[in-house]
Amino acid sequence: MANATTTARPTTLRRVRTVPVLRSRFRRSREGFAAYWFVLPIIVVFIVLYLVPMAQSLYWSFTSYDGYTTPKFTGLQNYARIFSDPSMLSALGFTLGYAIATTVFVTLFAIPLAMVLNRRFVGRAFVRSVFFFPAVPSVALLGLVWTFILSPLGSGVINSVIGKLGVAPIPWLSDETLAQLSVILVAVWAQTGWHAMLYLAYLQSLPSDIFEAAAIDGANRWQQFRNLTLPLLTPAVTVSQLLLLTGGLKVYDLPFTLTHGGPGFATRTLTQAIIENGIAQSDIGKASALSVLFLVAVGLIIAGQLVISRRLEERYS
Repeated sequence: MANATTTARPTTLRRVRTVPVLRSRFRRSREGFAAYWFVLPIIVVFIVLYLVPMAQSLYWSFTSYDGYTTPKFTGLQNYARIFSDPSMLSALGFTLGYAIATTVFVTLFAIPLAMVLNRRFVGRAFVRSVFFFPAVPSVALLGLVWTFILSPLGSGVINSVIGKLGVAPIPWLSDETLAQLSVILVAVWAQTGWHAMLYLAYLQSLPSDIFEAAAIDGANRWQQFRNLTLPLLTPAVTVSQLLLLTGGLKVYDLPFTLTHGGPGFATRTLTQAIIENGIAQSDIGKASALSVLFLVAVGLIIAGQLVISRRLEERYS
């Protein structure tokens, strides 16, 4: 009788312990199933608005298609046309130069500006709002304003000022080199304040006791910046440069409103070339091929940038 009772108790205990485990597993599976329902709309939107158009563009890039007739398969002809078109190569060169230049110069200006704005001084809130203001209006609107400021005519704002000093009007937007530099200059001016606020947010989250200990040990401001501030800002630099690179590679509105891609093809961007070929010239096959190449180039550049950023974060972590 004792053996039967002893044998029955472990079995009953195992059953009692199994019930909460089964309930916990059922609860977790139900929560996981509910999570899939929340993610499902995002997946559907991603497929409809991204994967399907991308597959369609990839198919059209191998065809001769004007948007009205039936697409005719032409193989790699569209890609060959792109690499043999001087205007396309010019657009590629300017887009890459614009993205790299704005990324480098905005980073060089935004970090010191953020450190200055992080200090205590009279009117700090007003100064912060002044530097952040260029990020509020649309870039197209800023481009129109700067078109008047940088007008190559004598009536332009800058040329009228230097004209009173006896200097001849400077062809800011009519000379190829000056037009490219002007577009990059306006882009750096418009984005530095916003990215400075990004770095400022990271600076305010850094622990102050580390800098106090470094100051007690005799470290000056430059040593603190090089050995503490800059390594701790590496995540912010990664985010900022990723935004700058992606925004620079797909830029359209600022160069178009400033120079309409001119003079010639000096400030023409890849996005403008895609729009002009796909809409204005109804050459959807060539525009699709350019879009595919553009997507591959952007993916490679961003992947390389992320690899470098992760290595820097691992080095300073």
